[in-house]
Amino acid sequence: MLLFLSVGLSLANDPRATDSAGAGEVRSWRTAARHSSGIAPDPRALAETAIVQVYAAATYGWRGYFAVHPWIIYKRAGDTAYTRYDVIGWGRGSVVRRDYALPDGLWFGAVPQVLVDHRGEGVDAMIDDIEAAIARYPHADEYRSYPGPNSNTFLAHIGREVPALRLDLPANAIGKDYRPVTRPIGVSPSGSGLQFSLLGLLGLSVGLEEGLELNLLGLNFGVDFNTPALRLPAIGRLGMDDAPGADNAVTGETNAGL
Repeated sequence: MLLFLSVGLSLANDPRATDSAGAGEVRSWRTAARHSSGIAPDPRALAETAIVQVYAAATYGWRGYFAVHPWIIYKRAGDTAYTRYDVIGWGRGSVVRRDYALPDGLWFGAVPQVLVDHRGEGVDAMIDDIEAAIARYPHADEYRSYPGPNSNTFLAHIGREVPALRLDLPANAIGKDYRPVTRPIGVSPSGSGLQFSLLGLLGLSVGLEEGLELNLLGLNFGVDFNTPALRLPAIGRLGMDDAPGADNAVTGETNAGL
């Protein structure tokens, strides 16, 4: 029942922006909007401020109703431009890509949501830890959209390695719970709790950021006690918004895409 509710709310509250294709024109990933969303702080105006942000947005096509594609951007104090990292499942070589797209660009027509926003003191040191975590990502040469490793697996790895990031990936970040069968138990993706997971298909996570979350075949159901909300497939979360700067209004968010 909860799954049908989640899918229904996801379809009713589709967050994806209208792309550049006009009325009557066949839509395609080639014509989908990739311009800046205007969300990222101006790096020139804040040149002396170190900044780290994590985004998630709906992907193109039907998968956009069920999962999210996340990425991380950062700049050190003194920098006037951002560095972006995400995992891309197409192309040759490492799936970990630097500056693949604009820092806050629409993801094939989808407007990103801010999951993490850190600025100022201590952030330069956090960036050092983030870069070290990126270099240690164990799946840089493999990609599977389901159940992982994928773009959500990558951000979950960074979250585990850098607990100060306080990254709480939404329930519909399919792949965040992927763990090799040789290491089914470890730190949760937020770095604040514990997790048991078999290849991201069956597991349980308990943590300060993610609350209590059950994973069944990649679909996550749970309760966030920190900022009260239900964690549901397709929707992500239903309840009080824990996004940076949120006013804690009751929402039904529809984050989606790998």
